[in-house]
Amino acid sequence: MLAVSSASTIGHGQEAAGTPDAASGSPPPAAAPDHPRVVPPELVHFEQAPYPEQAARNGIQGDVVLKLTIDVEGNVTASDVVEPAGHGFDEAAREASLKFKWKPALRGEEPVPVQILYRYSFTLTPAEPDTPAPAAPETGTLAGVLRIEATDAPLAGADVVVVAPDGSELRVTTDAEGRFRLDETPPGRYRVRVAPPGFREITSDEEVVVGEATEVVYRVSAETTGIEIIVEGERPPREVTRRTIERREIDRIPGTSGDALRSLESLPGVARPPPFSGLLVVRGSAPEDTNAFFDGSLAPLVYHFGGLSSVVPTELLDRIDFYPGNFSARYGRVMGGIVDVGLRAPDTSCFEPYGKPSDRTGCYHGLIQFDLIDGRLMLQGPVPGAPDWSFALAGRRSWIDAWLKPVLRESGAGVTTAPVYYDYQAILERRRGDSRFSLRAYGSDDRLEILIADPAAQDPAFGGGINFGISFMRLQALYEDRLAPRVSMQSMLSIGKDAVHVSLGNLLFDIVTYPIYLRHEFGFTLSSAAKINAGLDFFVAPVDVVVRAPEPPRPGEPDPGPFVSRQIRESTSKTTAFRPAWYGELELQPTERLRVVPGVRLDFARDTGHADLSPRINARYDLVRPASPEGGESGTHRRRTTLKGGVGVFHQPPAFEETDPVFGTPNLLSERAIHYSIGVEQEFTRQIELSVEGFYKDMTRLVGRAPGGSRYNYGNPGTGSVIGLESLLKYKPDERFFGWVAYTLSRSVRKDAPDEAERLFGFDQTHNLTVLGSYRLGRGWEFGARFRLVSGNLETPVVSPPAIPALYAADAGSYVPLEGAPASRRMPLFHQLDVRIDKRWQFRSFRFSTYLDVQNVYNNAAIEGLVYNYNFSKEQFQTGIPIVPSLGIRGEF
Repeated sequence: MLAVSSASTIGHGQEAAGTPDAASGSPPPAAAPDHPRVVPPELVHFEQAPYPEQAARNGIQGDVVLKLTIDVEGNVTASDVVEPAGHGFDEAAREASLKFKWKPALRGEEPVPVQILYRYSFTLTPAEPDTPAPAAPETGTLAGVLRIEATDAPLAGADVVVVAPDGSELRVTTDAEGRFRLDETPPGRYRVRVAPPGFREITSDEEVVVGEATEVVYRVSAETTGIEIIVEGERPPREVTRRTIERREIDRIPGTSGDALRSLESLPGVARPPPFSGLLVVRGSAPEDTNAFFDGSLAPLVYHFGGLSSVVPTELLDRIDFYPGNFSARYGRVMGGIVDVGLRAPDTSCFEPYGKPSDRTGCYHGLIQFDLIDGRLMLQGPVPGAPDWSFALAGRRSWIDAWLKPVLRESGAGVTTAPVYYDYQAILERRRGDSRFSLRAYGSDDRLEILIADPAAQDPAFGGGINFGISFMRLQALYEDRLAPRVSMQSMLSIGKDAVHVSLGNLLFDIVTYPIYLRHEFGFTLSSAAKINAGLDFFVAPVDVVVRAPEPPRPGEPDPGPFVSRQIRESTSKTTAFRPAWYGELELQPTERLRVVPGVRLDFARDTGHADLSPRINARYDLVRPASPEGGESGTHRRRTTLKGGVGVFHQPPAFEETDPVFGTPNLLSERAIHYSIGVEQEFTRQIELSVEGFYKDMTRLVGRAPGGSRYNYGNPGTGSVIGLESLLKYKPDERFFGWVAYTLSRSVRKDAPDEAERLFGFDQTHNLTVLGSYRLGRGWEFGARFRLVSGNLETPVVSPPAIPALYAADAGSYVPLEGAPASRRMPLFHQLDVRIDKRWQFRSFRFSTYLDVQNVYNNAAIEGLVYNYNFSKEQFQTGIPIVPSLGIRGEF
């Protein structure tokens, strides 16, 4: 006999907070006119219970009546046996019912918790009568499932090409669960090729046997250039280390107000920047030594004023790739690190009521969000009447000026306009097969104006007004395609405008740049063990510069006195910067365990007249390779252990002002750094991974000022080094929790000239510890916290008594400080706790959420620097921001 289970609802209960359950099976009475109608729950997922073996052998059948408690999300939170049947039926029915999924009950349009009575029936169906034996099969079946590596998520809509033994091709597309199937397939060996856009190509030979189903599982990894620490078993990278933050994490990290790019501050190798600076300090390098790109186009800034928020909202980001060092030859012109941000394709996915996933596409999505800092709007979806095309429009504006300016004016602060910023994004994209074509327009604008009614006693030149503005815009086109089974192509062209304006009293800095970036890369797969990547990286920019300022002192020189008493120089120039580059890399994998990536890059800077050759190589070796997930129980899997290391030469051309004929020295050499790194990655469980990496940077030809001459006089006398150790213990995101512990130990030193003493670099931080985590409590609640413990900032102090701290400058009527050794005083240890609480409500056709993000929960008065009185005879600590709560609301459909 064949054992079969069936089930039915025998009566709808009332709401959990209402009247007792009804078990009669009669329909609920009609709602009174003054009460909303109650709609009972609807079963959307039934779980089959196993038939008890002893009952099946004895031919016993039975019915079990259960009382189920169903919450507002359609989950069964409790199952109680009301009418038992014995013989093992009660336990089987109860366990299965807890896995049911329901469409929530409604009171009006509001989901409500309910209790219902449910009959679970166990019946035995007699075996079918003898039938004629089927004809012997002549064909087989080839079936499989396509999954994204490590996350194990199904990859839907991917093309699978199957080459038959006779050379003919069969094509099939994976369904919503990533499955494909070819029935009635003649026996023989078939070549299967899977090459979905954005993922690495997989080819495999499969044998089809008569009368059998050959079932396979393919796991594809992203076609990227690095290691994603959030996944396991990823494609070996072109860099030694790449740190990628998953979407599940980037908008929930405490202390960031849900801003994705601000999450970079919590990664190993990233130092805590000075307050309100919005700078990226990577592995002991200066902020200008790190570049940030949006899909390959250089961005002049990543954050708005003071790092309040990033210039591109989280909702339009697809990935954030952070390379702290030893990065691929496709990047250059810097010695520090690289941040490469990818903009996501507009979202056209559809959902069933209450946010349930759906296979449909072609739907529109909108978002509106406000908090104490800014507000944003976004709309995205398909382009009407244009198949394969989609769009996204977004904008944001701060309103600090709306509530802060009146407060400051009443307090006599002299502010005419509080800080204000806005940004905007527009994306138009087409995806068709392997090709992707995307047009983008995005930009940002930050402005600040302050009226100084009383000039500083220490420098009377700082009177009048301060005007600061920085803005940029980009028009960008991106094209990706697979030209042949073994040839891929990526192209990017962007044109834009960058503008910086700073004026303080009679000082002025005004620069307008029109940058043009062109990137083009071909990938040639020679075999399963070798691939060549070759590309060009061109940058050209007309530049207009106006500067009116005195000559600054060299590091370690005495302060030349107040600006009011110093000679002002002015320069107006127009030039065109041209810095082309070519690069090539060879990805070699001679064995399954070993991967070696040698590369080389050639850069030329027309403003210096020099070319730089930068060879690089990195390697990875798996000491322990993970076992196939299909090989046994999950607890017996071998966990990956990988050794990694690399060495490379990196060149950074001088800043444009350093080669300016008036304010600089033409024909300077590029600064040079050699990166060394070695590390290990160890998986402990499916969720927990540890990465430890040691690094060393040897820097030479650093640009510095030389004494003498009637104009700015620069050279390449400086040297420096950075040594450090980074560790990251990470719990990869699961359904409820994610978190990590990141610690960086480093020392960064500089030597301004061969005959000068070595000193600590101004951005050196010996210790940097970050511990964070976020946990989903259920019912839409999520709680997270971040704790940071960091070495204090370095300051250049004024000499202490009995030495004379300052001299009186009679012509300026103020004191000139006598400073000690540069960056010779460490501020006290910095520590801070941030907390974030999120609450989400899912309605039938939209979602509403609110969050409270509190920075510096216990209001620690962190020491950020030193300040002095008018004659520098007394000093005191300058403290950072107090507790800062940010309350936000968000609605989306």
